[in-house]
Amino acid sequence: MLGLQLPTDPRWVNLAEKSIQEILTDHAYCEQKAATSCISLIVHFPERQALVETLTPVVTEEWGHFRMVLQELKKRGLGLGKQRRDEYVIALQKLERKGGHIDRQLMDKLLINAIIEARSCERFRLLSENIDDADLRIFYHELMISEAGHYVNFVDLAKTYMPDEVVKQRLKEMLDAEAEIMKNLEIRGDRMH
Repeated sequence: MLGLQLPTDPRWVNLAEKSIQEILTDHAYCEQKAATSCISLIVHFPERQALVETLTPVVTEEWGHFRMVLQELKKRGLGLGKQRRDEYVIALQKLERKGGHIDRQLMDKLLINAIIEARSCERFRLLSENIDDADLRIFYHELMISEAGHYVNFVDLAKTYMPDEVVKQRLKEMLDAEAEIMKNLEIRGDRMH
């Protein structure tokens, strides 16, 4: 369903498990950025009623996830570390085409968000199935389900504003590009992406 062309290297979970504070910190900031991204879309496209109605609850969910990750840190006696550059997201954002019709730009923004949610969902699944910490296995299983729903929200919104075939073709192009991005990124256990 998520269409990812390159699975995460299985070694990533082992590295993440050795860096619980770092992975939880990075995860917290990913949730904050996801909420911020949805707010930005709403602010830039307030006339798009379907977008506003679909993304407003996602903002609430993502911010709730941020708070949940903070609780996981606190439960372990850990604090929120500093935010780091997300090379994965920066590379994905370069796929957004500038200029042209505003609906095409919106489609690219929505599909980039969809792909980020897809990769997060995949990583959460890996953690839910493989991490030794039983509480985190449950935590990440619940978040995995939510992220899959967000992926669908973004793709469906893109299809609201552009023809299905155009969205499918662009999503395929972006997923192929995302696989190249993943292939060229260093495997790091202190990053969610």
